[in-house]
Amino acid sequence: MALKDILFFSEGIDYTIKEKQNLRRWIGDTIKAEGYKKIGELNFIFCDDAYLLEINKQYLDHDTYTDIVTFDSSEEEDVIAGDIFISVERTAENAAKFSVSERDELHRVIIHGVLHLCGFLDKGKADKERMTAKENEYLNKRSF
Repeated sequence: MALKDILFFSEGIDYTIKEKQNLRRWIGDTIKAEGYKKIGELNFIFCDDAYLLEINKQYLDHDTYTDIVTFDSSEEEDVIAGDIFISVERTAENAAKFSVSERDELHRVIIHGVLHLCGFLDKGKADKERMTAKENEYLNKRSF
């Protein structure tokens, strides 16, 4: 599994993700645990609410703020690839709302996007519960 293909960017904001190597390893371990053999290009793009709102409107026809939008670009069944856009503004607000650290909330959102690429859904109640349980499982497996 090529962890070098897990990339981090910021768009429209000055933001640098911390613990990149640990995050890459954790994301890679999650993908492997879900049965995927290879990582294609996996891009995490950190942005603000306004930038993500425009993506939400343009590509998903949703006129709402969100913390994450995930686009799957994999072309093979056992390969994970895609672009995951994350609003650092929204994750910071949600951290305060849920009384968790910004780091933990950011990690939850990161793994949420990865789980979407692994085929997990979160539209219905049962799917949301399953997604949250998986997020918690992988958050508890973090070793950093």
